[in-house]
Amino acid sequence: MRLPWSTVVAAARSLAAYVIVSLYVLVTAPVGMAIALVARHPGVLYRLGRHGVRIGLAAVGIRYRVAGAEHVRGDRPTVYCVNHTSNLEPPIVYMALRAVHPRLRILYKAELRRLPLLPVAFGVAGFVPIERRNREQSRAAIDAAAAALRGGFSFLVFPEGTRSRSGELLPFKKGGFVMAIRGDAAVVPLTILGAGEAMRRGSPIIRPVTVSVRIGPPIESRRFGFARRDELIEATRSAMAGLLAAGPIP
Repeated sequence: MRLPWSTVVAAARSLAAYVIVSLYVLVTAPVGMAIALVARHPGVLYRLGRHGVRIGLAAVGIRYRVAGAEHVRGDRPTVYCVNHTSNLEPPIVYMALRAVHPRLRILYKAELRRLPLLPVAFGVAGFVPIERRNREQSRAAIDAAAAALRGGFSFLVFPEGTRSRSGELLPFKKGGFVMAIRGDAAVVPLTILGAGEAMRRGSPIIRPVTVSVRIGPPIESRRFGFARRDELIEATRSAMAGLLAAGPIP
């Protein structure tokens, strides 16, 4: 069975992107981490990360449009809650939130620590790993993230905890909202539409599409407090559902 020509081209571009970005990381990551450690500032890692993401997205033909960029603020701690359907979402959101760099951190799955070099860079940048099946470690991770929020940093979290196969929002985990309340941070709903079509679950092929990133107004966690955290979760979920229902950005 012959593959469609568009699939062959997408596969070739995807392979080229994987090779180019891997070489870029291998060459620049050690240098960037050394500079960041000496300077005691992760800014160089964020700049290198942005260049790497631009190269990768351009290689596979991914473009993105952003609506609501005015809600991205670098002057106060914020938890950005993002839906999750594809492995493409983290780098795209990373670029959409570049106004917060280098004070943007990520609450990420501890499984990613198995990858070469990236865990070291994540550690230098202050990203926080979480093991969702390890209650003690999860509690410590949330405490560390809340302390960083109180120190003026912002966080990117995927409250669903895993990728949605259907594109519909899955039930939200509570950790990101607990740390927002403890860190006295705003919660900003953020959705991505189109990433699932670009990279289907289980497939390494990335197809060229235009992705829509919609960013909603902030929700103040202090209005809810710990006792009403479920209401904060529901408010955020409802806001994200509304952003997804708005459809692609024209």
